[in-house]
Amino acid sequence: MGKRVGVLMGGWGEEREISLKTGEAVVAALESRGHHVTRVFAGPGLDRALRAAELDVAFLALHGRMGEDGRVQGLLELLELPYTGSGVLASALAMNKPMAKKLFRLHNLPTPQGYRVVRADAARALELHGDLGYPCVVKPALGGSSVGLSVVREPGALAPAVAQACRFGGEALVERFFAGREVTVGILGDTVLGTCEIATPRESFDFDAKYKGGSRYFLPARMSATRVANVESLALAAYRALGCRGYGRVDLLCSDTENDVVLEVNTLPGFTPTSLMPKIAAQAGLDFPELVERVLALATRDEAGVTDAPAVEPLAAPAEPRRAVS
Repeated sequence: MGKRVGVLMGGWGEEREISLKTGEAVVAALESRGHHVTRVFAGPGLDRALRAAELDVAFLALHGRMGEDGRVQGLLELLELPYTGSGVLASALAMNKPMAKKLFRLHNLPTPQGYRVVRADAARALELHGDLGYPCVVKPALGGSSVGLSVVREPGALAPAVAQACRFGGEALVERFFAGREVTVGILGDTVLGTCEIATPRESFDFDAKYKGGSRYFLPARMSATRVANVESLALAAYRALGCRGYGRVDLLCSDTENDVVLEVNTLPGFTPTSLMPKIAAQAGLDFPELVERVLALATRDEAGVTDAPAVEPLAAPAEPRRAVS
């Protein structure tokens, strides 16, 4: 018997339209597999909508802030509803790119040098930049889908690029430019699913390159089997360093001198017709409905034992102080 699955889609941020496309694709796949599917549009009142839907499990088709950053995951934990993808902490860490980079370094994983800039310091970007050099990459520190990303080649363009990135979440990440081919590794459960190389006519694999066409995809990547194995090992280590679970996609850059760096981990990668995770799954022999079914089967909760905690009696109100009698 199919499960009562709520597909959470939409959301609050700049990736809403991509989320809706992911959600509809997931709904069609789940219905084809015999599940009872309810569309749950994320936004104000989400908690009430989830309670009213009487679900067995939530399939998260959300992207970006307020969907992929641990907040919705926290709500689902409180509702004791299993959900797809990573838990609260891993989701928050992966979405916060500066924090994720710190953990990558802690685990000796190579990642481009960079620094964080908050909106209030955007005008001081040149001062903060120091000797990082040019070109550099400026992106929102708390976003996805490469929204707000730009490549800066001269000092005069740095402050405007930082201000633009800060529009999406209030913080920017400035990184040293790393020349190399774009590679992404799909992970299902705790196993590498495959690797895809992206060739784009643009300077970087930005929002337009991802969703407006023009890019080419190579599965497997155009590298030696040994090099691909090394890249996949690095990707899996980054995924584990953040404590991810369920599934995910790790983006890397691979230079011609065989130096590889981790860019970020996507805990809720896109499932649109042009998305990379379904392409990787297809190369591995999984059609889209089977991939969705596999992701659903891995749905779980952190199970922190909140309901098992002992009840605490409310403190008694303090007694009124006695007044001295004169």
